[in-house]
Amino acid sequence: MTEQQLREQMVSLARSMFERGYATGGAGNLSLKLPDGHFLATPTGSSFGRLDAERLSVVDIDGQHLSGDKPSKEVAFHLAIYRNNPACNAIVHLHSTYLTALSCLEGLDPDNAIRPFTPYYVMRVGQLPVIPYLRPGDPQIATELANRAADYRAFLLANHGPVVTGTDLCDAVDNAEELEETAKLALMLDGKAIRYLTDGEVIDLKGRGK
Repeated sequence: MTEQQLREQMVSLARSMFERGYATGGAGNLSLKLPDGHFLATPTGSSFGRLDAERLSVVDIDGQHLSGDKPSKEVAFHLAIYRNNPACNAIVHLHSTYLTALSCLEGLDPDNAIRPFTPYYVMRVGQLPVIPYLRPGDPQIATELANRAADYRAFLLANHGPVVTGTDLCDAVDNAEELEETAKLALMLDGKAIRYLTDGEVIDLKGRGK
């Protein structure tokens, strides 16, 4: 896809997420890798429902602002993931309702916040490590994500929300939506007898892709 097509795709997918309640106000941010190796990102404070394709931010791998409106301060942790995971070409960071609710719970398994109970959670996300609470914009978030970027496709920022990667923006959005639905189901099933997937079933699913 050309840069212009990628810009239009980001606006379209962001609006779709906004209209379906995955994003509210000016919360959350998106980024993707451009054909020239730079990165397209949502501007600081921008609403997913009101993005302008021509005003999207462009930064380089070092975070230098090249064009468009000022990027979100959280683009720093996006770049940390790109530097440490060459397979990642797009990132979705949301403050979506169910994943943010999950992120506020005590006692989450730091290695995997959602024990697998549906096949598509396993195939699309695999595991969901928890990043300890840090204030939004804290540079340590980038460090924490960089340390895990090569091994996981999604992360849960404690008391904050999810960070989800993909091979392209459509893939990252699909992964984020599947993860949000999984969190919704997990909260709905809280206190009930759940049939979790066995280790063998998880291994079988991981070998089959999405």
